Amino acid sequence: MLSKLKNAPKKTVGTKQTLKAVEKGQAAVVFIAEDAEEHVVAGLKELCRAKGIEIVPVATMKELGEACGIDVGAASAAILNQQ
Repeated sequence: MLSKLKNAPKKTVGTKQTLKAVEKGQAAVVFIAEDAEEHVVAGLKELCRAKGIEIVPVATMKELGEACGIDVGAASAAILNQQ
């Protein structure tokens, strides 16, 4: 599943951008690092559940960051719908 994120033409990286994408109905799948602080990702998890968006757990923030092509960890990311 991370390879899909790596190769996605449109994606968000980071909780703020991912939250905005979910609110606007642009996110197809959301990835959340299991070692991210709960207070950082709690609102995002709740919104995804409310909107019926699939949440894919990723073991570490480092792993998620690498899949997004960045050198730092990421708490969350999303693959965006193709418009």
